[in-house]
Amino acid sequence: MIEVKHLYKSFEDKEVLKDINTVFEDGKTNLIIGQSGSGKTVLMKNLVGLLEPTKGEVLYDGRDFVRMTKKEKVMMRREMGMIFQSAALFDSLSVLENVMFPLDMFSPMNYSDRKKRAMECLDRVNLVGAENKFPAEISGGMQKRVAIARAIVLNPKYLFCDEPNSGLDPKTSLVIDELLSNITHDLGITTIINTHDMNSVMGIGENILFIYKGEKEWQGVSSQVMHSKNRRLTDFIFASDLLKNMRNVVIENDIEFEHRRNVE
Repeated sequence: MIEVKHLYKSFEDKEVLKDINTVFEDGKTNLIIGQSGSGKTVLMKNLVGLLEPTKGEVLYDGRDFVRMTKKEKVMMRREMGMIFQSAALFDSLSVLENVMFPLDMFSPMNYSDRKKRAMECLDRVNLVGAENKFPAEISGGMQKRVAIARAIVLNPKYLFCDEPNSGLDPKTSLVIDELLSNITHDLGITTIINTHDMNSVMGIGENILFIYKGEKEWQGVSSQVMHSKNRRLTDFIFASDLLKNMRNVVIENDIEFEHRRNVE
């Protein structure tokens, strides 16, 4: 579990995050959503130590990451996996070598065991057979799956995903969502995902944090989104006429169901 307490972040005189208090739960897909410029990327960077909070606490199972020494933070980062928006694979390395890279850097295992572990992770993301290809030779969706395999190869307790569906078609995005959800539940990882993808919100949003202008505006689960009375949340989620109509249909069906139940 990751707990954020009274987190503030400012750049010179501009306050970007204001008194963020939230909990990201173990074994669940925790989504951070919000408009561009709302502060969600800054929040994730504070969580992983790429930025230092102006004030506040970031507790990893009770351990305050902000106040750790540099050595303690290095050790702590070994418990984290990161999936970048662009996948960030090394072009000059094969798929297998990309997945093995964290093991080469941090694991005491011998080469044979490192390769075996990397292949296990490639199997997990359904990429056995592609291990000798290079990033330029595989699709964008496959590159994201390689990035996921690399992120979990060290058995992290915490997995951070920055727009994992960016640039993917809807069908491939669903594959990535399902993969992240399955890995989260099977391995009991605390997964945090920054996303604009409303399919992700409705499909795998077990714990959703909505940030508006640097402040926590709403938190809940996907089943509550359709019925939320928070105007800023509904304006963000149901920005298009199509989505607004879908929400209205759901609300009308709920009203009709409640009416029938009362009559019976």
